[in-house]
Amino acid sequence: MATLHRSVATLRIVGDALVPDQISSLLGAEASKEQTKGEKIVGPKTGRVRIARFGMWRLHASEQIPSDLDAQVKEILDQLTPDLAIWEELSRQFEMDLFCGLFMDAENEGIALSSDTLAALGQRHIELGLDIYGSSQD
Repeated sequence: MATLHRSVATLRIVGDALVPDQISSLLGAEASKEQTKGEKIVGPKTGRVRIARFGMWRLHASEQIPSDLDAQVKEILDQLTPDLAIWEELSRQFEMDLFCGLFMDAENEGIALSSDTLAALGQRHIELGLDIYGSSQD
């Protein structure tokens, strides 16, 4: 099995009552991107204005070519508090996931996550979401 061509990963914390500055304070890092429910958001390309329907705090990892999802999870979690009590409280209040985009360059590529990575996500109640994109050559 060939290694997956490319991967992107983002930790997302979502909730109606989410206040991004409070999440940053609890986790010890600034968001890559954030929004508060009711906030006016202007589309960077279209200039269209929309109103955020929920609050969101996101932290992006560096894109990896070839993919290295273990390294991306480590990059994100290393910036944040290791205090599992904080993660427990966040999981009670908000939805949390690690959104991953996995991009294939050929028809038989794969990816594996170490047990340490899976345990770190589980200890923090972070759901793993995988979006898999086929080769653009298809």
